[in-house]
Amino acid sequence: MQIVQDKAQPWPGCANVAFPLVTIAALQFHSRAYPTLINGNDLVKMRVVGDDPDGSQLDRADRVALHMNYQLLEEDASWEEQHDRLLINVPIVGCAFKKTYFNALESHNTSELVLARDLVMDYFAKSTERARRKTHVVFRYRNDVYENVQLGVYRDILQESWYTGRATVPEESEQRRDKTAPGAPDEDTPLVFLEQHCYFDFDKDGYAEPVVITIEKTSRAVVRVVHRFDTIDAVAKFGTKIVRIKATEYFTKYGFIPSPDGSVYDMGYGVLLGPLNETVSSGINQLLDAGTMANSGGGFLGRGAKIRGGVYSFNPFEWKRLDSTGEDIAKSIYQLPVREPSQVLYNLIGLVIQYTDRISGSTEIMVGENIGQNTPAETGRNMVEQGSKVYAAIFKRIWRSMKEEFRKWFLLNTIYVPTSGVSFASGYRATRDDYLGNPDRICPAADPHVVSESQRTAQAVMITQRAAAVPGYDHNVVEENFLRAMRVDGWKRFYTGFDPASVPKDVKLQIAELRKETEDARLQQEKQEFVIDMMEQQRLNAAQIILLEAQAKKAEADAASEAGWQQIEMLNATINMAKHRDTVLLEKISLAIKALEIKQKANEPKPK
Repeated sequence: MQIVQDKAQPWPGCANVAFPLVTIAALQFHSRAYPTLINGNDLVKMRVVGDDPDGSQLDRADRVALHMNYQLLEEDASWEEQHDRLLINVPIVGCAFKKTYFNALESHNTSELVLARDLVMDYFAKSTERARRKTHVVFRYRNDVYENVQLGVYRDILQESWYTGRATVPEESEQRRDKTAPGAPDEDTPLVFLEQHCYFDFDKDGYAEPVVITIEKTSRAVVRVVHRFDTIDAVAKFGTKIVRIKATEYFTKYGFIPSPDGSVYDMGYGVLLGPLNETVSSGINQLLDAGTMANSGGGFLGRGAKIRGGVYSFNPFEWKRLDSTGEDIAKSIYQLPVREPSQVLYNLIGLVIQYTDRISGSTEIMVGENIGQNTPAETGRNMVEQGSKVYAAIFKRIWRSMKEEFRKWFLLNTIYVPTSGVSFASGYRATRDDYLGNPDRICPAADPHVVSESQRTAQAVMITQRAAAVPGYDHNVVEENFLRAMRVDGWKRFYTGFDPASVPKDVKLQIAELRKETEDARLQQEKQEFVIDMMEQQRLNAAQIILLEAQAKKAEADAASEAGWQQIEMLNATINMAKHRDTVLLEKISLAIKALEIKQKANEPKPK
């Protein structure tokens, strides 16, 4: 808060600087987390698990996501503003809470920011969910109390003395940053209520049931008692006996850095950097005070200096007359031995600031400063990536808490969304049946692994490049992801969809396809020429077989000696060789024809 306390040491009006180390760290975290977690109108998404052949699960997930986005950003108009405040408060204090419930006055779900100082938990609690008692300090104006009474939320307390009397100012009220403080109580001073989420055994059966008990702090009057489970399914029985009641949890903790001692309250920069911040502020004030002393001067005046009392001021070229001689003045004035501001102290302050930057991750390159003109781009990217590691773990915790908060919204919708449905956008209608199922499928739309705009943009560009080089990507989804990452407002007006048939092919791809078609045509022609040549050889071989058979018959008729029969055997052997060659040629022709038919069928257009 940069609150400066009044100082009177070492003298009234001394240097009183509060160095903004915690402020810088908190603003750096907020500037990264807020635009990354709340990215436009997409806050919630619902995962589809398992097979979805008809796309019904995907349609349901889209309806649920759109409806919950409408609830968070439009129906609960203060949700984004309070989440913005949460992301400023959490890095400083360490944790804050969101109270999610159905607001009967507004008739819709609400997530209310609860600061850590306004939610008191049991000392032994290890988590918000397992705390046996949580007390929410609530400030309510009399009109709010009156409305709750008329709606039946509170019992009728309108005639009780503590209500009709004047409210008291809470004792723990402190002065604010702007120096304002609570004034005298009047009719507009809010009443302080303590809303305790605890367990109480009303029926004396030995088992304490989860309840919410609300009392007024000053009078300790009980104004409301209600059970803390929403459905009968929360009650587990063994026979006729109740063995367990699952309490409904209203609060979601947003933590920064878990406390090493196991406390339910996390730590923030106020704890981690507070002592270092005070050290730096003290060092800077000492340097400024030393500079003031060195510039101002001061000392002792002896009796020999005959100078009238008071403050003397000098203008350029001005001389003052004295009653003493110069020697008397030189002997009678003694200036205090004041040293210049210490260079060692200055270097020490720089060392402390350097290590606070390491804790908070606010290094030079992370706050947008130039790290050097000769630094390679890849080195700069690696430095940014390593510097983001500090934020990555904290960012994942915030993402996990948002998932739990959205899960509570989902469960409330299973109870309060009408069975007939509710229209929330043109052409969209959500029903209670849409919220039947596992609430764990609800999660923030933000990517928990992407902690900066540059990472999101680089990821979208890389996916776009891969989609252009590797087949199998859905180009419509890739382009939509790229436009969202670039934060193009109303991107659907610019991009209407991708039709592969309407997009001209790349010139290099066309040349490659033309070369392939030419090569295929050449090979096809060579195959046809081969078939024709084989058929011609087969015809010549068949004619030769006929000729040889005729010669063999003639030789057989004319054979009269042993030499003639040998000639007949040679002709028969030649005929057999020719027939074998004929068989081989026929097989080659058949295989070549089949290959041509397969190629022709492959080139035929397939029916759509």
